[in-house]
Amino acid sequence: MSLDRETRAVYEAKAGTWTAAREGKSLERADTLTRRMSADAGPALDLGCGLGSLMEALPSDAVGLEPATAMLELLRERLPESLAIQGEAAALPFRRESLGGAVVNAVYVHIDRPALPMVLAELHRTVSVGAPVELGLFGGDQDLTSMTTGDFVGRKLALWQDDHLLDVVVGAGFDIVEHSRTERETTGHWPYLQTSLTRLRSLPDTVGPGMRLLVCGLNPSLHAADMGVGFGRGGNRFWPAALAAGLVSVDRDAAHALTEHGVGMTDLVKRATTRADELDNAEYAEGLGRIDRLCGWLRPEAVCMVGLSGWRAAVDKKAATGWQARELGGSPVYVMPSTSGLNAHAQLPVLTDHLRTAMAGPG
Repeated sequence: MSLDRETRAVYEAKAGTWTAAREGKSLERADTLTRRMSADAGPALDLGCGLGSLMEALPSDAVGLEPATAMLELLRERLPESLAIQGEAAALPFRRESLGGAVVNAVYVHIDRPALPMVLAELHRTVSVGAPVELGLFGGDQDLTSMTTGDFVGRKLALWQDDHLLDVVVGAGFDIVEHSRTERETTGHWPYLQTSLTRLRSLPDTVGPGMRLLVCGLNPSLHAADMGVGFGRGGNRFWPAALAAGLVSVDRDAAHALTEHGVGMTDLVKRATTRADELDNAEYAEGLGRIDRLCGWLRPEAVCMVGLSGWRAAVDKKAATGWQARELGGSPVYVMPSTSGLNAHAQLPVLTDHLRTAMAGPG
C-alpha cells in the first residue's frame, strides 16, 4: 500500500507550510531512539522524514525515507549532506535486518488500519533483532478517512484505540517497552499515542482484509524466525501440502499467499522457541485472546490451527482434528495435525487433505 493520491497531493502542494507547522516537534522520539540504539547495530531510519528535523537528532549515518518529492527537495536544501531517499513505508528499499532502529512519527496515520499489519511486517523485516523502534500514531477510532477541516484538508488519516494498536504491534513481532497516550488541549488535535518497541526474534503476522483462510501455527521456531517465514524448515511439510492443496502457488512466501490467494498467517504465541514445551499456559491464554480479537476485526472466512497440541493446550484438552465447536472472533476453526517432520503419523497426502478441507469451509 502506498500513500494515497489525495494525501500525497496535499503534502506536495503544502510542503513548506507543513514543515513550518512541524518544526521542532517530536524531537524526543529521535532522542529516545538514539539512546536506545546499539552503536554498531546499523543506521537509524527516519520513516517519513519530511524536512529532516528529526534526522538532526539521530546518529550521523541515519537515513531518511519520504514519499513526497516536494518534502525531499526542501530537506536536501536544508541538509545537503544527509542521506534521504524517496520511497514508501509498505516497500522499504533495505535488506533484511540491515537497520539498527527506526523512528516512525505520525507516518502510519496515513495507512488504513487493516493494512497496517503488513506495513509493520515490512518494518520488522528491515530492522535487526533487538533494534528499537519509536512509533507515533493518533488516538481515536476510524479507518482511513479524508479530513474536511483544518489547515491540511484532504489528507486521509486512520485513528487507533490503544488496545487495538498494541494487539497489532504484538502480532507484528515487536515487544512493547512503553506505551503512553497524551491528550492535547488544542481543539481538533487527536490524542498522541507514543510506543517504544523492540524488534523480537520472531515472525510478523501476514494478515489483512478479505482472508479466505487464516493459518495459525503454535509459535515460530528459532529457525523459522531467522528465515523470516513460518514453517520454513526443510523437513516441515506445510508448504508442500499447501502447494499440493492449491492454497498457494509460491513456496515459502507468506506475503504472496496473502495478496494472491487470501491465505493469512499468524501464530498462537509470537515468542520463538526451540521446542513447543518451552511455552506456558499463560502464553497460550494471552495468545488465544489476541487471535480471537484479530479474527473479530478482520473476519477471515475460516481459521486453520496447525497442530492439535496447541489447540488442546489453549482450548480443549480432549479436542480431535476437524472442525471445532469453538469459533474465534466469529470465524469457524479447523484443527489439523502438526506439519513438522517429527510428526511421522501424518504423511503429506493426509496433511494436504486437511488443508483442502479447511479451505473449503465448514459448509
